[in-house]
Amino acid sequence: MAVHKLKQLVAALAVVSLTACGGGGGGGGTSSEGSTTGSGSSTSSLASSQASASASSRSSTSSTGSSASSRSSAASSGSVASSSSAAASSTTSGGSTSGLAYKGVSLAVAEFGADTWGGGTLPGSYGSTYTYPTNQEVDYFVAKGMNTLRLPFRWERLQRTLGGAFDTAELGYIDSFVSYATTKGAYVVLDPHNYARYYSNTIGSASVSQAQFADLWSRLASHYKGNSRVIFALMNEPHDMDSTVWLNAANAAIAAIRAAGAGNLILVPGNSWTGAHSWVSSGNGSTMLGITDSGNNYAFEVHQYLDGDSSGNSASCVSSTIGAERLAAFTAWLKSNGKRGFLGEFAGGNDSTCQSAVTGMLDHLKTNSSVWIGWTWWAAGPWWGDYIFTLEPTNSFSTDRAQMSWLTPWL
Repeated sequence: MAVHKLKQLVAALAVVSLTACGGGGGGGGTSSEGSTTGSGSSTSSLASSQASASASSRSSTSSTGSSASSRSSAASSGSVASSSSAAASSTTSGGSTSGLAYKGVSLAVAEFGADTWGGGTLPGSYGSTYTYPTNQEVDYFVAKGMNTLRLPFRWERLQRTLGGAFDTAELGYIDSFVSYATTKGAYVVLDPHNYARYYSNTIGSASVSQAQFADLWSRLASHYKGNSRVIFALMNEPHDMDSTVWLNAANAAIAAIRAAGAGNLILVPGNSWTGAHSWVSSGNGSTMLGITDSGNNYAFEVHQYLDGDSSGNSASCVSSTIGAERLAAFTAWLKSNGKRGFLGEFAGGNDSTCQSAVTGMLDHLKTNSSVWIGWTWWAAGPWWGDYIFTLEPTNSFSTDRAQMSWLTPWL
């Protein structure tokens, strides 16, 4: 899912040149992809350019099958059951995907301004480099029937010094969103949109230790453990690192979460952009079986786009059946190993081929709901402008985007 990365890198560059806000990309990148600055001026091209940047970074590696984006989670013991997932299932509304506990969208904008390698404008300035989703987004998507809102953000903004206390203002922005959304009955997926990096330094390197990554999650878990509607997504799209290093870092973070007394659901990505289509071929299928969770409440998060290189850089979809086809091997892996999966990012451009491909993908999730727990579309948020995959409504939240109608039957 290098596409998302490309989109965000472009957006990040746009932020620097336009001094406007940017946003996360679809498929695993974090850059500026926004449409308005803090003063309210229009900069919709920024979001589109950032999305293109993050996508191209994904496509540059996904063609080999080693950098595919895949997001899904599994139980450490191999069992697909957990108390958290059972509770979620009991609150799921009816409809075509009633077997899936979590259905929603990534509200991406707090990660804008940075690219998939840790470059860009960091930490940046709230209101100009990045912002956070509003209560209006929450109200709109909850009213549509979505119950899960993924919140990408940047580690560097929340924790300005590794191992240090959280920035009070940044934590306040996250708290405000979490409080409002969960009060409305939604689940919030906390997503450090960092690609397994802090600035440009990879987790597990001499500059960023696994213990420092675990410290981030110890603090987050301690803060949010009292809210069962908060889901912990360990990291967005790790890439270009040793897979065993990522495995060990993920296990350290999981252990820290449980040591803090949090029983919340954890979403665990693989390396190589955690692509579903390349989960097995990239080596994630073997390496990530080493995940352990004393709370036995996790799933593997994968991402999957439908264009030629699975990057999400293009609005076009390869075929009307490509959605289900690209999930098939990962689904088989989940079943063979008794694991659970979560589709953290997917999308398609506004045409009949993509509509059929997305419909087939969602039908595949429904048919295999014994191992799939849910999905979040990429993306929406206040600065996306006319980005090819945006679900952000227009005309003061009164007019739906075309792709919203594709998802509605599955909510």
